[in-house]
Amino acid sequence: MADSENQKFCLQEVLESFKSCLSPEKEIYIEHYVSGWKGLVKLLNSLGSLFGFISKDAVSKTQILMNFLKSENGPHYATVQSMVKFELDNKLVDVDKKGIYPESGCRTLLRLHRALRWLQLFLERLRTSKEDDKTSVMCRDAYNESLAQHHTWLIRKSAGMAFYSLPVRPAFFEVMNVGTPEQVVDVLGKAVPLLCEVYQITEELYQKHNLLDLP
Repeated sequence: MADSENQKFCLQEVLESFKSCLSPEKEIYIEHYVSGWKGLVKLLNSLGSLFGFISKDAVSKTQILMNFLKSENGPHYATVQSMVKFELDNKLVDVDKKGIYPESGCRTLLRLHRALRWLQLFLERLRTSKEDDKTSVMCRDAYNESLAQHHTWLIRKSAGMAFYSLPVRPAFFEVMNVGTPEQVVDVLGKAVPLLCEVYQITEELYQKHNLLDLP
């Protein structure tokens, strides 16, 4: 029973993780970023097997980042900012797009960063939605604005099928595990701006160092 409880998504947990993500200087702690993503993976898994194409990738990417954190270079991977500096200074990033560093920390985080944008846009639509609004449409529109441009035609087709399998809004709100619809909207109102801020800080950092198109 405890095991299945551990696998249950809880929006409040994701909120707490991303709240811990930012230092007073607005640096992003990778350990808490990964923790937040582990919560988001539970959300994807609770939506059904069709979302496996994104959740499996997120799991493997968070594991790569944790391996960096536990390595002898771990201190350099404490924050996104220190990781970017370390990998660029030591030429560990595939800036020339030759496919030499497919598992660099910068490339790995970029994949999570793109998916975070999709979930942030989707959760914001959910927060402002009306009772009879379709979650499938909200999720599809958020996907088309973000992740779709980075996916092959085949993955986009799989994604389209996955969106149609989404539960209706009231059932989706129950998946959040924070109480009444009003409470869900309240917690989303705190969580979404945090996701947005973490996304924005990363986006600007990657833009500054020309890392947004790593292959």
